[in-house]
Amino acid sequence: MADQSLSPSRKRWILVATVLGSSLTFIDGSALGVALPAIQNDLGAGPAAVQWVSNAYLLTLGALVLIGGAAGDRFGRRKVFLIGVAVFALASIACGLAPTVELLIAGRAVQGVGAALLTPGALAVIGSAFPQDERGKAFGTWAGAGALFGMIGPLVGGWLADAADWRFIFWINPPLALLTVLVTLRAVPESRDEQARGLDWLGALLAVTGLGGLTWGLTAAPDLGWGDPLVIAGLVGGGALLAAFLWAEARERHPMMPLGLFRSPVFSGINVLTLLLYFALGGAMFFLPFDLIRVHGWSATLAGAAMLPFAVIMSLFSGFAGKLADRFGARLSLSLGPILAGVGLALLALPAPGASYVDGPLAGMTVMAVGMTLAVGPLTAAVMGAVPEGHTGVASGINNAVARIAALLAIALLGVILSAVFAAVADGPHARALLGEVMAGADLEPAARDAFHAAFRAIILTCAGLAVLSGVIGGLTAPKRQKAE
Repeated sequence: MADQSLSPSRKRWILVATVLGSSLTFIDGSALGVALPAIQNDLGAGPAAVQWVSNAYLLTLGALVLIGGAAGDRFGRRKVFLIGVAVFALASIACGLAPTVELLIAGRAVQGVGAALLTPGALAVIGSAFPQDERGKAFGTWAGAGALFGMIGPLVGGWLADAADWRFIFWINPPLALLTVLVTLRAVPESRDEQARGLDWLGALLAVTGLGGLTWGLTAAPDLGWGDPLVIAGLVGGGALLAAFLWAEARERHPMMPLGLFRSPVFSGINVLTLLLYFALGGAMFFLPFDLIRVHGWSATLAGAAMLPFAVIMSLFSGFAGKLADRFGARLSLSLGPILAGVGLALLALPAPGASYVDGPLAGMTVMAVGMTLAVGPLTAAVMGAVPEGHTGVASGINNAVARIAALLAIALLGVILSAVFAAVADGPHARALLGEVMAGADLEPAARDAFHAAFRAIILTCAGLAVLSGVIGGLTAPKRQKAE
């Protein structure tokens, strides 16, 4: 239940604390996206390794965010949130010092552990502090303020990649984490679910290993071939472990993903919407900087600036969008928003190589931002409003897990599409090696860049179609209006 005794001023400070903590992940993720080409060059990483710089983080975050939400419900949401902030900050220091891509990947995996604790903790803290009829606005404000913090990420990441050192991206986090801890200790009350018992370590292990095997198989297949025994073992073994995860969850006394929650058609439908929408968004945002830098010839700084419309619109209007959903219900927002996001993604496929900012990504990023602004706050509020009050931490954990796993699978699966389309357009015996050179920024003939752009267009149109489909699902399953307490 929400604490009805909290003053409006206290609630504002609670939002500040959760925004500061979540901004660790917002800034880090957005800055790193445009710096990946520079990281690849500096550390001599291949296409598969650079994918794992993102995948390692998404893997541990996606698998463990479930147990992070349950841990907050049991041990205290503020306590688990603070532990997550500390782990993320320490892992950021390790990433900043990493001399090899393998150690960077390891550090990113530990960052994912920290994010798995702080992300559902932030949302559960908001859910416990705000009554149900105020949550849409609160979650929208959280998303918008997070976007404002994230707005500087691509610019800073691109500038550091061009003019300084990408390692400084990770040094932003420790002082921000310290400020988060101070505000949280002063403003955020402790809350927990008194009925919560036990933690599902077996489920966490099965989720991490299953997702890891499946992702490794998908990432390695373009290089090793689909018939390679190791690829087959990764795909089959990963699928079997994920099936075992569902079997274990159905029998676990205290599951980190209670399957009974999915009996709610709203909860199930919104999570399917989340899977499709964040698959589309995560995949597009991973590959877009490579297209802007490798094909259009932009600097990393300019590629970061291309993300500005998304961040500005999200930061300015997310609170307003959440308030509209509180008043009129989430269904309109969760149908129209993803469809608009899909239209924006499709527009990103239109510019030809060499396009400028205005006739290039501006329109697509703007329309996509409007769509995501309409969807993000109402989506979170609808998921948490579809479960009993005591399960808000678990619900936020599941929904965050779905979003992160969607991005993880997007990078792996869309990488397969990228490789296949590039090989078909390039039509040569050394197409795979040529793709690696394009990703690494080699000075290549226009035909190779055109082949990469064709593959990028296939990816973006796939993402656009999935975003539109998520809007259809939102129109069918989202609640018309949340009932006030």
